[in-house]
Parts: sequence; structure tokens; C-alpha cells
Amino acid sequence: MRTVILGTGNVAWHLAHAFIKSGIDLKQIYGRNTAALKNFKEATGIDVSSTHLEKADLYLLCVSDSSLEEVSMLITDPEVLVAHTSGSLPVEVLKGPYRKACFYPMQTFSRQAALDYSQIPFFIEAPLEKDFAALQRMALGISSKVTRTTYSQRQYLHVSAVLCSNFVNHLFTLTKELCSAHGLEFRHFLPLIDQTVKKIHTLDPRTAQTGPAVRGDQVVLARHEALLEGHLLELYRLMSRSIARTHFGSTYGEGR
Repeated sequence: MRTVILGTGNVAWHLAHAFIKSGIDLKQIYGRNTAALKNFKEATGIDVSSTHLEKADLYLLCVSDSSLEEVSMLITDPEVLVAHTSGSLPVEVLKGPYRKACFYPMQTFSRQAALDYSQIPFFIEAPLEKDFAALQRMALGISSKVTRTTYSQRQYLHVSAVLCSNFVNHLFTLTKELCSAHGLEFRHFLPLIDQTVKKIHTLDPRTAQTGPAVRGDQVVLARHEALLEGHLLELYRLMSRSIARTHFGSTYGEGR
């Protein structure tokens, strides 16, 4: 299936490389950022353009949610399939006479971080069976983790991904800042982080929970709170109460 990617961000970067690796017929990368297009050209050898779209069977929109509707109007051919990669928007956000779908790779994408594309879960929404089948074949060329979902399911996938990835990474940032302020290096926590994630491959996250909040250890909780202030103290209390509520049905320290 002849494919054109629209977009020059992190998702486009990784999908372009995944497509090339799996032998997908990637015809062009289209975008507005000429410097980014130059990088794509140098890294992939694929034709790039900021002015015209090549003829294709599939146009894959790897752009921000706020740009999606505008970019979708660049395509006017009613015979083609247009899919976006957003986890949070419906296929109806695509404004054109063509067939519409969603091709959602649930992963955190950073250009500097290499990925094992075969481990990326792909979630596909397509009203027409032939379009689902085509996108499924494409995804299976990259990964065995391919699932058909509804828009409602995809919304919950996306918000859950924010909880378990984006929020967790923010906690890493806060941890590093706290450690740096007290002469400690964040690298010491990497084995702990790795083991925390490794455990939930075989244990239910609820069962894998450890720490003072799940033990109901009020002495340690109070000592930790005495070390913190401001936003970090609020967050520590919020998380500890959430853990207690999850495991005991009530929270510690109500009214604080």
C-alpha cells in the first residue's frame, strides 16, 4: 500500500523508520518544517516535500491534535484512505471526502531514544472492513500486538497511557530535582525503577505495591512529610492517600 506520512515530529520519525524496516512502501514525508524534512531525507532517503503531496493509497497524519483538522483538508481525493495517529480524537476530525481511520501506536516517542518497534501495540479503528484489513496488515508487518478498538475504548487507552507513562515520568523529574537539591544522583534509582516495572510483567500492579502507605506506616509517612514542602508535600499526601484508599478503602490523615 503506497503510503505518505504527513508530519515531521517524533511519531512521524519513528513510524517512518518502522515502515522502512518492515518493507512498507513509504513514498513521501510531507511537512511544513523544511529543516526537519532535511533531517528525514538524510536519515531515511525517502522523498520529502513541503509543497506537494505524492499520489498514495494511504495518507497517515502524524501531527498534533490541534493541527489535525487543518492538515486533513489538504487531501481531497475521495478514493484514498486517510488515518490519523491520535489517541484522543475521533476519526470524524478528518475533514475530507475520503475514507477515514485511526492508526494509533501506543508508545512514548522521543527521537533520541531507540525503540523495539516489534513491541509497540497498535490500535486500529476503521469503519470499513477493507480499511481495517489493510491497516492491520500494515501494523502486523511491524508488530504482533495489533488490536481493533472503538473510539470509546481508544479514549480510555489514551488517558490510561497518560497515567502510567506521562505522570510517572513527571514523578521521575520531581525525584531527580529533589535528589539534586541534596547532593544525590538520580542514576542510583534506575535499578529500583527497572525492578518496579519488571515486577508488573508477572504481578498485578495492586499486588506489587510496596511502601509505607500500603503498610499503613504512619511514622515513616510523617517523617517523609516533614522533609517536604509546597507542591511536593501536597503530591506526596495525595499519592499516599490514593494508595491507602485503593488497598484499605479509606485514607490516612483525613482532614490534613
